[in-house]
Amino acid sequence: MGCGNFFFSLVITLSVALITYNIIISANAPLKSDFPGPSSNGFLSVDPIIKMPADRSRQAKKRLFHTAVTSSDSVYNTWQCRIMYYWFKQHKGRPGSEMGGFTRILHSGKPDGFMDEIPTFVAQPLPNGMDQGYIVLNRPWAFVQWLQKADIKEDYILMAEPDHIIVKPIPNLSKDGLGAAFPFFYIEPKKYESVLRKFFPEDKGPITNIDPIGNSPVIVGKESLKKIAPTWMNISLAMKKDPEADKKFGWVLEMYAYAVASALHGVGNILYKDFMIQPPWDREIGNKFIIHYTYGCDYDMQGNLTYGKIGEWRFDKRSFDAVWPPKNLPLPPPGVPESVVTLVKMVNEATANIPNWGSS
Repeated sequence: MGCGNFFFSLVITLSVALITYNIIISANAPLKSDFPGPSSNGFLSVDPIIKMPADRSRQAKKRLFHTAVTSSDSVYNTWQCRIMYYWFKQHKGRPGSEMGGFTRILHSGKPDGFMDEIPTFVAQPLPNGMDQGYIVLNRPWAFVQWLQKADIKEDYILMAEPDHIIVKPIPNLSKDGLGAAFPFFYIEPKKYESVLRKFFPEDKGPITNIDPIGNSPVIVGKESLKKIAPTWMNISLAMKKDPEADKKFGWVLEMYAYAVASALHGVGNILYKDFMIQPPWDREIGNKFIIHYTYGCDYDMQGNLTYGKIGEWRFDKRSFDAVWPPKNLPLPPPGVPESVVTLVKMVNEATANIPNWGSS
């Protein structure tokens, strides 16, 4: 018991001493109503629980990127670009956005009627016959011209496509010298290693250095893209001339060419699966930034997908390859996934608000 009494007395004595010390300090300390900041003795005064920065006005600088979309002057590409640019403008200034400028890279070789509506750079197409009927080969050549001649203020580029709809503000997803890219399940470098080694020799590293990506959507440093683009163009042309590569890669040949060019220049990519969705296979928007409506969406009136068979209700961009989509497209029947419903609603909102919709 004696030890217990001694310990209790010691605690009481220390507590009284501590309280007395705090009273003396408080009585002599000046009152401050401002946030903690640098003290006169050079030390940083901080809140004991939440550390406050000395200069609260300083914020991380935005890393703006420039959005670039390649396009022909066809009705098909033009209506998609107008819708894409409409939604770009809706999200550019919203919180979380690091979206800077926008350019439609028009590879028809001549201005069209939408130069005042959409910021546009006119690029020359490939010489007649060089694309061998594969018009997508004009894309890397158009980027080469734009990067050489345009005054691009931002340090990063987002390569996008006409059939992309931005559903929320996009931050700069790239970091540490890496690009940010969407991984495509059908880009399989390992499967086609024997073909790709013609363009990516073994001394350049393992085939896994080639990322399963295309050129879009990709956010990449401007200086890196300036190096990649000419290589991308040359490899695209070389692949098209190679019968084996042309047969194996088909309509995604230019995507493989970009992935190879990026690897040759040592530019790796963060594979960002949340970059976009592709209806009807992706059913929910979730945290995605872009809807890519490359696939047709066909449903019966009970909301069941009838892919491969024209549905009672359908939305397919190819239905409008030579004509403008009408305003106020019918909405899908009940039971159709959120991604498809959102897509049609966003197309309708854009066409309702874009001036002179349907005019060439």
